[in-house]
Amino acid sequence: MKIIQTPVRFYPFIGGVEKYVYYISKELVNYEDCDVKVICANEPKGNQPHEIHNDITIQRIPYFGKVANTNITPFLPFTLLNEDFDIIHTHVPTPWSSDWSNIITRIKNKPLVVTYHNDIIGTGIANTIANFYNKTGLKLLLNKADKIIITQDDYIKSEHLQNYKDKIVTIPNGVDTQLFKPNDTPRTPHQIFFLSVLDRFHKYKGLDYLLEALLTVKKIIPDVKLVIGGKGELLEYYIKKTKEMNIQDNVEFLGFLSDEEVIQYFATSELFVLPSISSLQEGFGIVVLEALSCMTPIVSTSIVGVSDDVIRTNSGIIVEPKNVEQLSEAMIKILSDKELQLTMGKNGRELVQDKYEWKQIAQSIHDIYEELL
Repeated sequence: MKIIQTPVRFYPFIGGVEKYVYYISKELVNYEDCDVKVICANEPKGNQPHEIHNDITIQRIPYFGKVANTNITPFLPFTLLNEDFDIIHTHVPTPWSSDWSNIITRIKNKPLVVTYHNDIIGTGIANTIANFYNKTGLKLLLNKADKIIITQDDYIKSEHLQNYKDKIVTIPNGVDTQLFKPNDTPRTPHQIFFLSVLDRFHKYKGLDYLLEALLTVKKIIPDVKLVIGGKGELLEYYIKKTKEMNIQDNVEFLGFLSDEEVIQYFATSELFVLPSISSLQEGFGIVVLEALSCMTPIVSTSIVGVSDDVIRTNSGIIVEPKNVEQLSEAMIKILSDKELQLTMGKNGRELVQDKYEWKQIAQSIHDIYEELL
């Protein structure tokens, strides 16, 4: 099977969709009948346009600006048209790459798989554009799709998916438990880890609410330390906010982190927090799985894809979105109880090993490809 993946960006760019495509591709190339090629924008700029990484063939093409968070790659249609492939797997919420995947599969009469990570929304004029696209391009894309993958059952409630329930299947995100695992380094007392791109498109990750909650936590645990991984256009905004709140001594901005550094912070923090606030934008929350795999307790919100399992297994605390009081109470509870940290950490590791290994996820996707071909 010659499979083309068309995320708008790919490794080494860090993001939820990028991780998803990277890990399923990494597993699929281990199948004797699979050849995987990723075609994406060359961001960050400066990467090799043609590369093989972990047996994944990568072709990065130039882009000329962005609309919302989507790179515009004028050469994408010609690149796809000249490819010899059996199936294209594309991803929402990034128009352009998914739309051209739709058009080219129609022209070549090939199957199209769409992973619907989350709805396409915006603010102001961007929301007007998003609404127009949802009524036009998105409908054409979902009409053509031979199979639509959602990563959590709740996404079946999306108004845009109501007419396509007969071709929707739920396959969750996963984690590489051999890579994300605890180590022998002692945990840093009262350290909280947060990881995200720090730009306006990722404000839904809830960092503003986490900083508000930290103000309360500091009153009970004065030496609490929030370490923030990631960079973006809002970095200076968040730095300024911590100074205005007088919590700058309790917050450290780490900037871009390598994979190894991310794993180290997961493994050495006492708590990982992802206080996502938008069910329309938070597709799943892969970073939660990665933290659990490192035996790190988590605090997150009820809209994150793994929230029900976290509650069921007692591997963290789930709070309501935007509820600063619940968020601060949950953080204080876990940071103040070493035994609870150990119990939750053990439960979280067992959860991901039982249900969320990437090998299992890739097998389910491989089965879909076989069915369609």
